[in-house]
Amino acid sequence: MDYNELIAKYPAFIYHGYDITELDEGMKIVYNFETVGLTEFHPYWIFPKKGIRRDDPVFEEFVFSLGMVELVSYWKAACPPRVLVECGYLCDEQIAWWKKLYYHGLGEFFYTNGIDTDMNRFMTIETAGADQKRVISADKPLKGCMIPVGGGKDSIVTLHVLSRCGGTEDNMCFMMNHRNSAFCSALLAGYRPESVYRPKRYLDRTIVELNKQGFLNGHTPLSALIAFAASMSAYLSGRKYVVLSNESSANEASVAGSDVNHQYSKSFEFEKDFADYLEKFLPCGVQYFSLLRPLSEIQIAAIFAGLKEFHPVFRSCNAGNAGTKFDTWCLECSKCLFVTMILSPFLTDGEIKDIFRINLLNAKSDKMKLYFEQLVGMHASKPFECVGSVDEINFAMCLAISKRQARGEALPFLLEYYTTTPAYQKYKDSPNVYADYFDEVNLIPDEMKKCVRECASECKW
Repeated sequence: MDYNELIAKYPAFIYHGYDITELDEGMKIVYNFETVGLTEFHPYWIFPKKGIRRDDPVFEEFVFSLGMVELVSYWKAACPPRVLVECGYLCDEQIAWWKKLYYHGLGEFFYTNGIDTDMNRFMTIETAGADQKRVISADKPLKGCMIPVGGGKDSIVTLHVLSRCGGTEDNMCFMMNHRNSAFCSALLAGYRPESVYRPKRYLDRTIVELNKQGFLNGHTPLSALIAFAASMSAYLSGRKYVVLSNESSANEASVAGSDVNHQYSKSFEFEKDFADYLEKFLPCGVQYFSLLRPLSEIQIAAIFAGLKEFHPVFRSCNAGNAGTKFDTWCLECSKCLFVTMILSPFLTDGEIKDIFRINLLNAKSDKMKLYFEQLVGMHASKPFECVGSVDEINFAMCLAISKRQARGEALPFLLEYYTTTPAYQKYKDSPNVYADYFDEVNLIPDEMKKCVRECASECKW
C-alpha cells in the first residue's frame, strides 16, 4: 500500500496501556495498542514470577518502556504520524530518545519500502499528562551477569570469555522464546537449566493478516526490544550486568554512503544511548554493555573456530527458524553464506561441510553469487542481515584463499571466482590489521576487558 495514502487515512496510533495478570506459568503482560480507524493490537509477554512485586515502580516503568519498543512493530503497518501515549509520562528528552530509536531502527524499513521522510516528519509523540511520572528508586542488591544467548557464534564466544572472568555461578542466560541451539549452547558452557531465564513473547497475529492485505511490513529494531526485556529480567533476578555480544562491525551502514543500518540497535551508538537511558530514567543499578564491542567479526570467528564442542549445536540462520522450520541452517540465505565465509579462514572445507552438511562456497546458483558479491562490497548495499564489515569480509576471503593455496588445495567455486574480481586485487596484499585489533570505545567494566584481550590474543591466524 502507498505510504502517503496510509498516513492520511490513519493519522493516529494510541498506546492505551497494559494489563498485568498472575498466571500459574508466570506474570502475563498484555499491551493495548490501536491504529485509530483500523484495528487494535494486543501482544503479550509472560515473565517468570520470581522477583516481581506489583508495587515496584522500577518493574512498572520497565513494563511501560517495553511497550514503547513493542508498539513500533504494529505502528509500522500504517505509520500513523501521531503517536499518543496514554499510560505513562515522557519528558521532552525521552520523547527525543524514542524518536531517534524509531527513526534509525526503522531505517531499513523506510529504505526497502521507498519511504521518503525524516526525523521531524515521520512521527510526533504525545503523552497524556505531566503528572504521571513515576518516582524511580531502587536499592536492590545486584551481582553477576544476564547474558542474552541466541544460539549463534557471537553469544557463544561471550559465554566462553565470561567463563574466564570468574566462572558462571552468579550468571544467568537470557533467552526470549525457546531455541534449542541457544539452550544447548548454555548447557555446554556450564549453565544449569535453572540458570536460564526464559520470558516468552507473543505477537498479535492481526499484524500478520494486515501484512497479507498489503499493509506495510519490514525490519524493526529487535535488539532494542531485547535490551529492555533483558535489563528488566536482570533487575528482577538480581543481576547487575546485561552482557551483549555485539561487535564493532555492527556500526557499519548496510547501504554505502547512508546511515541505513540493519544492525542499528546493535551499534555502539544505540548501546551508549540505552545505557544513558537506564541511568537517567530507569536508575535500577543494571548496567548494559557488549563484551565483544572491542573486537571485529573476524576475530570472533577466529575464537569460535577453536571452540569445537559448540560447532554441532550453534545456529545463526534466521530463515532456518521461521515458518515450519526449526533451528536449522536453511543453506539458501545470505546469513548462512556469511557464516561460512567468515569461518573459512579458520576451518578446512571438510570441517565446514561437517557443520553445514554442504560447503556454500561451492554453491553455483545466481542467488548465492549475488549474496557473495554483496558481502564483499561489489554492490551498493550489503544483505540486510547481521554480517561483518566489507573490509573484514574481504580480508577473510583473502586469508581463506592463501591458506588453501599453501596447503595445495583446490579453491571452492566462490573463492575461485573471487580471485577474478577487482576486490581480490584490492585486498590480496592487505596486512592483517585484525590480529591486534581492539576498539577502545566501549562500555566494558575494567575487570572484564583483560579477559577479552586475552581471548583475542590467542587467536590462531
